[in-house]
This record gives sequence, structure tokens and C-alpha cells, in this order.
Amino acid sequence: MKTVRFVLILLFSLGKAALAEDNQPAIIELNKVLQHKEIYSRIKEKRITALKKLLSGSLPPLERYNISKSLAEEYQKYQLTAAIAYADSCLRIAQTLKRDDLITASLLQQSNLYSSTGKFLESQNILENIKRNTLSKTLLVRYYESKILFLEHYTTNNYNKAYIDRIGQYRDSLLSVLNPSSVKFKLNTVQKYISDKKLEEAQDQIRKLLGEAKRNYADYAMATYVLATIYHTKGKMDSANHYYAISAITDIKNAIKDHASLQNLAIIFYYNGDIDRASAYTRSAIDDAIFCDVKFRTLRMSELYTIINTAYLEKEAKQKNQLQLYLVLISILSAILTAAIIYVYLQMKKVSRIKEELHATGLQLADLNRQLSQTNLHLSEVNAQLSESNQVKEVYIAQFFDLCSTYINKLEDYRKTLNKVATERRMETLLKMLRSNTLVENEIEELYQVFDNIFLNLYPQFIREFNNLLLPDEQVAPKPGELLNTELRIFALVRLGITDSVKIAAFLRYSLSTIYNYRTKARNRARVPREDFEKRVMTIGSLSESVDSAHKSTTFSTETNNNKPL
Repeated sequence: MKTVRFVLILLFSLGKAALAEDNQPAIIELNKVLQHKEIYSRIKEKRITALKKLLSGSLPPLERYNISKSLAEEYQKYQLTAAIAYADSCLRIAQTLKRDDLITASLLQQSNLYSSTGKFLESQNILENIKRNTLSKTLLVRYYESKILFLEHYTTNNYNKAYIDRIGQYRDSLLSVLNPSSVKFKLNTVQKYISDKKLEEAQDQIRKLLGEAKRNYADYAMATYVLATIYHTKGKMDSANHYYAISAITDIKNAIKDHASLQNLAIIFYYNGDIDRASAYTRSAIDDAIFCDVKFRTLRMSELYTIINTAYLEKEAKQKNQLQLYLVLISILSAILTAAIIYVYLQMKKVSRIKEELHATGLQLADLNRQLSQTNLHLSEVNAQLSESNQVKEVYIAQFFDLCSTYINKLEDYRKTLNKVATERRMETLLKMLRSNTLVENEIEELYQVFDNIFLNLYPQFIREFNNLLLPDEQVAPKPGELLNTELRIFALVRLGITDSVKIAAFLRYSLSTIYNYRTKARNRARVPREDFEKRVMTIGSLSESVDSAHKSTTFSTETNNNKPL
């Protein structure tokens, strides 16, 4: 915590410069990249998945070592736990191969990962057990890099002057074995200049390096971070913000979760009063550090977030106080406005009264118009219902007269037949005819057929719409050769307005309990509420498309009835 406060005080002492975020394209681009950082993480995951697939096959040990090493490097600044697992795998394979160079390389990789996760004791033990005089030049470079990395991680949260001096010593040793034309040599030279406070030389060297480095690579992110640090130290905050933002953008696009640029930007925003932006950057940096499991960065960012969050809460408290002041001022202004309104009201009382009366009259007229509209709508509905009822009546009256005429003719024919049989004194035939129910049953069946025919001409979609009111597995369908069955006839009569079960029973020649059971079972099978079922049945169909066809069917039905023998 003390280290973070020290860093904050140091940064503040370098100068408080106003940020013009809207005028800095790098800051604008950083905000956009932060919104899509999951996309870059998915790209890295795809690359890692491809390497894992290679590792899943049967491979020679050396090839497995190389792939595991690549996976550890991919995970190194992305997810340290996984990186350590693959580094351990590398060490096991190297021990199996009995290759001292591979064993040392794996141990150095483990040391770097341990120091990043805060396991400083384990990292130090590994480095102390490596015999420097036995290392090749390549491994010696990695050894010095690991020593510097360990000391940098350790002193980040545990300030120690002796350790910081040792960083300079190991950097000198590293420079002595590096290729002077390499990027590592140039970066370490710049860092040496910075530690020696030779900022102009460091700035010149890093600008040359930026001209050579490839954008969107890790070296480019490191170079821009170092340049931003130089400008930060010199108090040139606009330039520092610009290069910190570029460094953070590069890290995010490379899915690097262990980075410091965003952290430093948050500190600068904090000291320039943009608490909201500082809080947002800090949260993002903490999320990345936790995901990566980089302990020293998580600890530092958590302490920093505590300070920034405290400032955020203080800002909110200040805003609340300002809001209370504004409310008091608004209350005073409201009182003045109320007095002014009362004064104007008193001066224009007569005009206001007339307006109120006109307004009340207008409301009454509007209410009357609304009532009139509702009445007209109701009358239209009643007229439509009457029109439908009249159309039904016309059809059924016409059919009724036809049926009456037909039955009179049939009765006359039946009387003549009985008379003829009686005249011929065929008493057994006469008694047989009088006792037979066949005639009645035939006429009832014919009556139902006529009813079905007329009803379905009036309501051709009745069966389909009736089934729509029932559950899917409770559908009703007439048998082959039938137009309607008993259940459909019951509800056809309900659709025509005949809801009395007694009348329905009389017409269909069933007992009252049978009709009641049919109606109850249908309500129990309905997909609509039981109490609304028959109301919905009474709204089925429209006569606008079926009345003409019903009229046409009347003549056909009559002619058919007249042509049937008694």
C-alpha cells in the first residue's frame, strides 16, 4: 500500500496536466479496443487450441517439448497457471531426454512464471541453483533476463534499494552478452539510460527503435511503454498519455493480460480529476491481472483501485452535496415562481374563469361525443347481430316451409297408402305398417341431414373452428358419410342460440342427462376457460360468405326430399 501511495505522490509531483481525451486519437482508439478485448482473447484461444491439437497426437519427446514450450510462452502473459503446467511438462520431458540445456531452459521459464505469480522464494531458489559458468551464451542471456525480471517483480511491491542496484548490475551483464543489433540490446540500453537519468539519450534511442519495430508486436508495446515513461518523467503528459495508450492497445490486441500501461493511464486520469475514467481503466486492469493470475500486479492494482474508489465515493458525496444545494435553490425559485403565478392569476381571474368554463364545456362535448361513438358502435354491433339473425331466419324459414310442404305431401301419400291397404282388407300388412318405427326413424335421419346440410352451408368452417377451441388430442371428427355427429349437432344448436338443454334434448331425441353430459365433457376438453367455452362457440363463423350458398342448397334439399318415396 505504501509503495502505491509513493508512486501516486511521485506521479503527482511530476505535474498535473489537463487531458484532452477527445483530441487524442490514441485514447479514443483505446476505449474502442477495450470494448472488444474479448475478441482478441478468442483469437489467442484459437491459436492455443491449434497447438494443443498438435500435442494430442503421438509425437517424439523433443517435438512434444517444443510444442509444450510454445504453449507455455503463449500462456505466459495470458494465464500463468496454465503456463506453469506446460513449463513443468517441458522440464519433465527435458529430464527424460537428459538434455542439460533443455532442463536449464525449462527451469528459467519456471523461474519467470513463479516470480510473476508472486512465488518469489521458489523463483529465487531456481536461479540460485543454476550454475552460471556452465551456461551457453543463449542460456546466459535468458539467465540474466530471469534475474532482472525476478528483481523487478519483487521490488514492485517490496521497495529495496539494494535489489534495485542489482537490477542495474544484471542489466550491464546482459548487455555484455547481447547482440548490439538486437531489439533486446536496444531496449535494455534505453532502460539503462533511464535508470542513469539520461532521459534525452533514452528518448533518442527509443524513437529509433520504434521506427524499426513492427507495430502490434510485444516489442512495440514495450518500446511505447518505455517512451511513455520517459515523457511521464519529463512531465510531458499529453505525449505520455499518447504512448501509454498505444502500448495498452498493442497489449490488448495481443491478448496480453499482464501489462502496466493501462494502470499508469488510470493514475494520470485520477490526478487529472477524471475519476470515472480512472475507475474504468483500473477495473479493466484488475480483471486482466486476476485472469492472468499475476499476483504482484493484482496486489498493486487492488491497492490502487482502493485509492481511486475512495476518491470516486468522495466525488459522489460531493455531487450529492451539490445536488442538495441545487434543490434548495430550485425550492426558492419555485416559491418565487409560485408567487408570480398567483399574481398573474389574480390579474387574469375573469379570463381564466371563462377559459375554465369553455374547457369544461369542451370536455362535456368530448364526453358526449365519446358516448355517442360508443352508442353508434354498440348499435352497429346490434345491427350486425340482427342482420345475421335475420339471414339465419330467412334461410330456416324458407327451409321450414319447404319441409312442411314436403311432410304434408308425405302424410297425404302415407294416408292414401293406408287407405288402399285397408280397402283391400290386408289387415296384417296394415298392422305391420302401423307398428313399424322405420318411417319415423328415416324421417328423423332425413331431418338431421337437412339440418346438417343447411348449418354447414351457413357456417362452413364450424367443425375446424370448433376443434380449435379443444385441446389437440381431444378433436372431434364426424364418421365417414356424416356431416355432423351428435356432439357437433348439440353445439351447432348452441351456435344458433338454442342453449336450453331441454329444447336441444327434444330436438335430438336424447335424454336431458345425455345432453348435459355432452356439454360438460366438451367444456372439460376445452383449451379456453370452461366458463367461456360456449360463448366462444356462439361467435364461430360469419354468414357473409355462406348465406348465398345456403339459399342455393334450400332448393336442392327440397327437391331431394320431394323425390324420396314414403
